[in-house]
Amino acid sequence: MSLIINSKPEVETVFDKYPTEVKPKIEELQRLIIETAKEVEQIEWLEETLKWGEPSYVTKIGSTLRIDWKPKNPDQYAMYFQCTSKLVPSFKEKFGDLFNYEGTRAIVFQLNEELPLHELKQCIKAALTYHKVKHLEGLGM
Repeated sequence: MSLIINSKPEVETVFDKYPTEVKPKIEELQRLIIETAKEVEQIEWLEETLKWGEPSYVTKIGSTLRIDWKPKNPDQYAMYFQCTSKLVPSFKEKFGDLFNYEGTRAIVFQLNEELPLHELKQCIKAALTYHKVKHLEGLGM
């Protein structure tokens, strides 16, 4: 079965407003999220929408995943998770200081750094399937 992606047009408007040096980085996160969703058999549907004005990704079995760049921190961008979930604490436990975290709500990236793609995709998969894995040790990562 192939993944159905329901992308709201206003998401593209937000992408178009990112500065030139930021847009490819946010697009890389977008590509990773979609690629990861396609690789997970249980995910049949992915909604790309805006929540709090940020590009957000929602599945029927997951927790909302958001990505954004903010002018107040121009050298960084982030992937946001529901702060009440076990997602970020589980990432810290598994990956230690491989990522920079913002409390229990985000993984923060520097514009000039390479993304650890394999590990990041594990985090994305855990978020997109959260309701299926939240009872598992280490979220099944």
